[in-house]
Amino acid sequence: MKKEDVDGGTLETWTVAEVEEALREGRAVLIDVRTPQEYMFEHVEGALLFPLAFFRADSLPSQEGKRLVFHCGSGARSEKVARQCLAAGITPVAHLEGGFGAWKKEGRSHIATDMATGAPKRVG
Repeated sequence: MKKEDVDGGTLETWTVAEVEEALREGRAVLIDVRTPQEYMFEHVEGALLFPLAFFRADSLPSQEGKRLVFHCGSGARSEKVARQCLAAGITPVAHLEGGFGAWKKEGRSHIATDMATGAPKRVG
């Protein structure tokens, strides 16, 4: 985990392995800030969708005792959202380094669209 002190708190950048472990242990909630179209095509199973275009830090779900971890396609949008949260006084938060692209590159399980049927399927 990388940490950066910023105004309002500490920005945490987590690796794919750290996010996967925290999700498995129930210590984190993963929030996908990509577009609805990106999410519908493929996403991490169990991730909540809160697109950057509609993001409001004050509308985040309360997850007592769990870290809010944001992710997008590459890590750029999720870092922006995490910084917005810190500026709004919401802490602690983290984002996934490399985003969903890194998640897939490491072969982690996710939900994708079966191109033959259009139905969702588990990959990995």
